[in-house]
Amino acid sequence: MAVTHDAGLLQVEQRRPDPEWLARGLEAALEPELPVLDAHHHFSEHWGGYLPQDLLADGQGHDIRATVYVQCGWHYRSDGPEALRPVGETEAVVACSRQANAGQDRTRVAAAIVGYADLRLGEAADAVLAAQVAAGDGRFRGIRNSGAFDPEFRHGVLARPMEHLYADAAFRAGYACLARHGLSFDAWVYHPQLRDVLELAQAFPDTPLILDHVGGLLGVARYRDDPRMAQAEWLPWIRRLAECPNVSVKLGGLGTAVFGFDFSERARPPSSQELAEAWRPAIEPVIESFGAGRCFFESNFPVDRSVAPYGVVWNALKRLAAGASADDKRLLFHDTASRVYRIGSLAEAPAK
Repeated sequence: MAVTHDAGLLQVEQRRPDPEWLARGLEAALEPELPVLDAHHHFSEHWGGYLPQDLLADGQGHDIRATVYVQCGWHYRSDGPEALRPVGETEAVVACSRQANAGQDRTRVAAAIVGYADLRLGEAADAVLAAQVAAGDGRFRGIRNSGAFDPEFRHGVLARPMEHLYADAAFRAGYACLARHGLSFDAWVYHPQLRDVLELAQAFPDTPLILDHVGGLLGVARYRDDPRMAQAEWLPWIRRLAECPNVSVKLGGLGTAVFGFDFSERARPPSSQELAEAWRPAIEPVIESFGAGRCFFESNFPVDRSVAPYGVVWNALKRLAAGASADDKRLLFHDTASRVYRIGSLAEAPAK
């Protein structure tokens, strides 16, 4: 993590990992027979670049049965109506994942796709949603609009959203269109905005809402030296969100710089044991609140590659679930994500 200042704002930057540094932290896979559905990853030229062949190579040793691609502003159309340009990301994911899946039968790459539509278009967002579904090769499952805003800092490759985006009337008019297309919504916020997520979930109880990255438990800016303050603010909202049956949570993403961990600045990557112990306070309360039937693990690669290799991240997540029953492990690592994103059976071959 690197922090600089620009126009009065802290710039929290994701470190680009060095391949030699990552190679120092490689580990053999734990529980290699456990079926895994990677519920959140990207393809991009950002963060050192990451494409399907990188994902497939990273997954060696773990039984990665399928993956969920989540938008990051990759390969938008360069012309045509502005509102429809994000459909280019879906088209690019379909094209590259078809090629990847045609060459192997181990992992269904991008078995589900979460794309982008500007929901502040209101009713006009309906046409964009229809275009995304049509481009998605039967795999388009939902929309993500980042609401991650903080007055003290900025982070990430996505445009900085307006404050309280999810409470905005125009945004909610667009959000109302999701149900017509049978789509879910991925919410990415920082933990001080969890009230907005709760009110959105309550206002649209029939729309599945997936909270990304354990709700963005901050460890930077005013929380850098007081993680207990962040935990005390975050946990009550997690418990209230658990009362909404339409909400589920992704367990991971803690390699994102805003969580405040310094692993990327060390001489060698952390072990999976070190990661598990560091991440436990953010992971265990979510599982306790939501249960294994409503939360599931993710890699968040290549973003989380800034702290450790892919296999080490999955080893850390497996260590965090070490005390779970076999049934709960199956839910946490595969079945819950498969249900939420409507992916289907473990036995299905990769989509060609």
